[in-house]
Amino acid sequence: MQLQLTIAMFLNKIKAGESGILTYGITPPKSETSTEKIAEIAEKTISRLIPLDIDALIVYDVQDESARTSEERPFPFLKALDPFEFASKYLQKLKVPKVIYRPAGKFSKEELSDWLDDLQQHHFYPVFVGVPAPDFRVKTSLPEAYKLWSRYEAHSVIGAVTIPERHEVLKDEDRRILEKADCGVSYFISQCVFNVAYAKQVIEDLSHTCTQENRSFPTILFTLTACGSVKTLEFMKWLGIHIPENLQAEFLQAEDMLEKSVSVCLDIARELTDFCAARSIPFGFNIESVAIRKTEIEASVHIVNRVSEMMADKGIRRPQPASVGQEL
Repeated sequence: MQLQLTIAMFLNKIKAGESGILTYGITPPKSETSTEKIAEIAEKTISRLIPLDIDALIVYDVQDESARTSEERPFPFLKALDPFEFASKYLQKLKVPKVIYRPAGKFSKEELSDWLDDLQQHHFYPVFVGVPAPDFRVKTSLPEAYKLWSRYEAHSVIGAVTIPERHEVLKDEDRRILEKADCGVSYFISQCVFNVAYAKQVIEDLSHTCTQENRSFPTILFTLTACGSVKTLEFMKWLGIHIPENLQAEFLQAEDMLEKSVSVCLDIARELTDFCAARSIPFGFNIESVAIRKTEIEASVHIVNRVSEMMADKGIRRPQPASVGQEL
């Protein structure tokens, strides 16, 4: 009953284009992790997330993107557990909707169709992402994957990714977003935002295109993450997250880099909230921790709580019932 309530709330918010959605993103444990250790990690994750006022949990698919860039990866790539397997087997006690990432191009239509059936049975929701490198041989295109999902459209929602940094270079993120919206995508999760100007430009151009074409605006969830070390900073840059040079200097010169980054994230959240609210654009936030260090994960939880309070204070977010997320 409780899970059905949270699912209905999430679906209704997305389908109605309601602002104030708040999600939390995690990566599964590494695939070589023992079953006992996976269960232990899951229990810690559940305990950490149950008290949070979130609408959904996002479980990422970790891909090896080394072929995307010639720069050395700051952290070695280690294959992670399949996100659907982790969510379905180990996170059942967390009674919030689960959003599962999957690179559609790596799978055949038959494999994706079976996967979508499994998602539907568990009341999970998909986000299809691109392949890890431009020369990767694609088995199923994104439009084909969206068409496979469309049979569930009446009782489901599907998300996609938006990258402000890509728009700064190619100037076509607004068109990419609307092409995916034509395929049924109703909300978009951004790459981590540290360059507010890039994020605003996507919104401005998308707003202009929607107005010109008399189209409704899809929901945008801006991703925020804390940065607690030089290693994390370098990894975020390797991932393609643009951190302005002056902000990098502030992080490096800060007495406490983690505390400084949390402050920056909250400032970004306030700025984007005011920016989108003034334009009646449906938006929300997705909070994650790029690093697996305990202090950075705890900082991400702090950001969730502060962002939730900020949106509630502005009358943008309705807090979830106190029991949401807890085990029956």
